[in-house]
Amino acid sequence: MESEPGTGSDRANAPGESTAPEARGGSAPEAGADAGADAASSAPRTSVWLERRTPSRSRRTESPAGLDRDRITEASVRLLDADGLARFSMRRLAAELDVTAMSLYWYVDTKDDLLELALDAVYAEITPPREGAPWQDRLRELARSYRELLVRHIWISPLAGTFLNIGPNSMLFSYAVQDIVRATGLPLERQTGALSAVFQFVYGFGTVEGHFKARCDATGLTQDEYHRQAMGTIRAQPHLRKIVESSDDLMAARGGETVEEMRERDFVYALDIVVAGIEAVRDRSGAPAG
Repeated sequence: MESEPGTGSDRANAPGESTAPEARGGSAPEAGADAGADAASSAPRTSVWLERRTPSRSRRTESPAGLDRDRITEASVRLLDADGLARFSMRRLAAELDVTAMSLYWYVDTKDDLLELALDAVYAEITPPREGAPWQDRLRELARSYRELLVRHIWISPLAGTFLNIGPNSMLFSYAVQDIVRATGLPLERQTGALSAVFQFVYGFGTVEGHFKARCDATGLTQDEYHRQAMGTIRAQPHLRKIVESSDDLMAARGGETVEEMRERDFVYALDIVVAGIEAVRDRSGAPAG
């Protein structure tokens, strides 16, 4: 039994789904270099990918030399990876880029804009599945790449359920998922359910895995060392030890010498079960095999 955190209340949109902009409050710009976290605005914000207006010259006079949106986005990803979502701010980003905080507002209006740009930027790291391969193999490849992304950038888990996810890289991911689901041969009315079964599972699995890895890294312990210490602590508690001992045979049958090996076995087998379920539903519907 691994001692890993749960996913909490975070919800990821399935690829192709959106969160309505009317339901999302935006963040107001930080007021100068001494501002703290963004203050919530009462006005709803739309996606940064839908805004096409020119920056207001009343608040920014000229574009800072050597700065552009791509450079700002890359720096945002670096900071989010290093410091996490809670510590990310316009002020810290400006320091990373060696510019004033107000200069960032030439390119974005709010911190939410930066987060949305960073989120879409890392979706480019998802490896496209092989063209012409059976849908089962393409599904496994895409699911694995998505899982690796969630582990590599743990801050994207809450953001994926917050924004519209309509940036260019996010949409490419959605198209790839939809192409695979269409190839399964499932009836049209079953395809979105299959899509959710796979990628909501991967989202949850990758989120838990990413946070467990981050917790281990923060303590300076390997995942195996942290796991041994956690399990030792649990076994030392009489009211908890019984629960662990009752599952010893299950954990022994699981196999794997390390935490990562055990987790990999779980992921592969769980994904196999989902794929088998899709095939079974397709076969019952009488649809041809993909």
